[in-house]
Amino acid sequence: MDDELRELAAQEERLVLDTFGNDDAWRLGSLLVELAQERGAAVTIGIRRGAQQLFHCALPGTSADNDTWIARKSAVVERYAASSYLVGTRFHAKGRTFEESSRLDPDRYAAHGGAFPIRLRGTGAPRRRPSAP
Repeated sequence: MDDELRELAAQEERLVLDTFGNDDAWRLGSLLVELAQERGAAVTIGIRRGAQQLFHCALPGTSADNDTWIARKSAVVERYAASSYLVGTRFHAKGRTFEESSRLDPDRYAAHGGAFPIRLRGTGAPRRRPSAP
């Protein structure tokens, strides 16, 4: 588990962009849609900057529940300044679950894979770390 945590954290440290604007969100979202369609994946893709939705696409086979999942995972990214998967993995590494140990409302937060912070060189996501994991 420690190796996985180190690799996940290293990936987030490496994935830093020089710029990311509205057009970049459109291109990235469109690429993700294309890849999902090639694989026949029923996914919803959302790209946000803070409260602003820059890209959204719900592919066939999805429902409004997918939008709720995106919102809950994005809330984890905003709160912990780390991917929703990394946050969940940190809890699991300590033998706990996010839902039981974070003391956050599970209707508003979900620490499962799918939401990733977009960091910009020289700015990035805030580096605060809550007391949990």
